[in-house]
Amino acid sequence: MEKKQLSAGGSALFLTALGAVSHVLAFCYRVALSRMVGAEVMGLYQLVMPVYSVLLSLTAVGLTAAVSNLTPQYMAFHNAAGVRQTVSACLRAFFLLLFPIGLTVILAYDPISVYILGDARTQLGLVLLIPCVALTGVENIHKHFFYGGGYVRPPAIVELLEQFIRAAAVLGLLWLFLPQYPERTVGLIVLGMVLCEVFSAVTLAVLFRRKLVRSGGPGEARNVLRRRIAAIAVPVGLTSLLGNLMGAANATLIPRKLVEGGMGRSEAISELGVVCGMTLPMLALPTVFLGALSLVIVPRLSRAAALGQSGEVRRLASKAISAVSLLLLPAMTLLVVLGGDVGALLFRQNVGEWLLPLAAATALTGYQSTLCSILNGTNKQSWVAIVTILCDAVQLLFTLLLIPRAGMGGFVAGAVLSSLLGTALTLVLVGRATGLKPRIFQWVTAPALASLLMGLNCNLLFRYLKDQGLSPLPAGMACLIFGLVLYGAALQAQGVWEKR
Repeated sequence: MEKKQLSAGGSALFLTALGAVSHVLAFCYRVALSRMVGAEVMGLYQLVMPVYSVLLSLTAVGLTAAVSNLTPQYMAFHNAAGVRQTVSACLRAFFLLLFPIGLTVILAYDPISVYILGDARTQLGLVLLIPCVALTGVENIHKHFFYGGGYVRPPAIVELLEQFIRAAAVLGLLWLFLPQYPERTVGLIVLGMVLCEVFSAVTLAVLFRRKLVRSGGPGEARNVLRRRIAAIAVPVGLTSLLGNLMGAANATLIPRKLVEGGMGRSEAISELGVVCGMTLPMLALPTVFLGALSLVIVPRLSRAAALGQSGEVRRLASKAISAVSLLLLPAMTLLVVLGGDVGALLFRQNVGEWLLPLAAATALTGYQSTLCSILNGTNKQSWVAIVTILCDAVQLLFTLLLIPRAGMGGFVAGAVLSSLLGTALTLVLVGRATGLKPRIFQWVTAPALASLLMGLNCNLLFRYLKDQGLSPLPAGMACLIFGLVLYGAALQAQGVWEKR
């Protein structure tokens, strides 16, 4: 089995390449969706999607983490039977959890939409979320077997195809049935998601059965396996649940608090749609590599920790942090310079009002996400849980207290402060867990200085090109090329690149 696995670097590059295509496609899909349905429907969609995240946290997230962590451990000892048992046990547990929870949502969709989400127009989307969650759970459990075992190609290709199918299904349904009332429009979007999840769940389940045709090895005692799964799934699931509950509360409170501050209901929903449905997804576009990095680094850290290879753990952790700095800092800098004009061109909305602080929050969140992945890979899930809950609580507190006075500025301030707090805490905890010493120049100083130099020059160039009559898109492309060359030269001048 190991002969068919990619190396850590090869896996990360492969996942990043496919992920980049997938993210670009997803971003283009979101642009088309925003244009077709408008800011208000995007706001309603942003109210429904946190419920989707909460349902997955209640049922699947902890189990997928268990599959991802236990698969490389069993493979390290050539116990394929233990892998098959883990996947089967997690699937059974998933459906045992989903049945009562899904039934409750279907029976109580009216009070949930009116009293919890605060808008009755989310009812149809809520009902259609249940089959979507069922299919997503099956897909994710099988997907994390492949990632945990180092077989990155099958799930990555399936995920890319899923993006094509989702875009075609959702946009096709909207093209056929629009115009509709907002409730039906949200329902059409969720129905398109269900259709694409059918493809992903079935394909990955078939590929899993073909991959593990033979289940060699001693297997694992049923009681021992349950305890091992629970030890990983419970803290991860509870962390995800509490975080997503706070995220859902945050999403539902934003329009309510904006109304409390004097804004109209439709305008408040539209504001939520612009910031959370347009600006943040645009800023998240360069973070494509974070998911690939996490999927690759967690099983390898888990394997190295299981074999007592502390030096390898520190090496992998340092490389992951360096990768975040080298890739994410220049991307956020370019988006601060170009994002306002490019976003207005794509979304036909003003997405640049909170661009700078949200870009800083996105960069800090990237560091926090990677540091949390390192802690997860070294079996410190409980530490991740505490930090995540604390940061979500800070964000929720800012939403409650500041939005009525400062509008969306209260939400943005909470995003920056909570991500800064999370990054600082997880960095300290990674040092304690692995013995990793901070490398400030390599991790932060060099890429930050290079990004600052690039951003200042690109800002001047972009303004000059626009003053000369060039439209924002070609001017932005010229700045992108110039900025990347300048950034690489600045890193080279600081001696960051290593020959190896």
